[in-house]
Amino acid sequence: MWLLVGLLFVLAFVSLVMPMIPGVLMIWAGFLVYHFLIDNTTLSWLFWLVMIILTVISLVSDYVAGSYFVKKYGGSQAGEITAAIGVIVGSFILPPFGIIVVPFIAVLLIELLATRNIRQALQSSIGSLFGFLTSTMAKFLILVLMVSWFFADVYVNF
Repeated sequence: MWLLVGLLFVLAFVSLVMPMIPGVLMIWAGFLVYHFLIDNTTLSWLFWLVMIILTVISLVSDYVAGSYFVKKYGGSQAGEITAAIGVIVGSFILPPFGIIVVPFIAVLLIELLATRNIRQALQSSIGSLFGFLTSTMAKFLILVLMVSWFFADVYVNF
């Protein structure tokens, strides 16, 4: 069962470059496998509360970062939506590089069609790139924190 827990945690980190894998769900599956199939007495109530909070922060950061940076760099709502779709499509095309290249090009094209201004379209594309990178870094840090807290709770028993 520990092997399964470890595999689920690894899949959570793989989700950073393969967005079609639900990273937070993989982390939670690992927690639940541990809790129900290994030891249901170790994980504290504080652990579960903090994991719920970190899960919400992780999910919100995905949408807020992407939207914030596209808007900050002058992008339209169509650019925001295109960036989100581009990340998903890009994860299937040339993984893991497609998650950077596809949204960048897609936002550039959509913004070019909308504004007919190459500079503004390019800025929006750069905004989508910053949004993705910021969101990915936030998710990485949250995943590290979640896994670290899990092992601390299992072995140190807070």
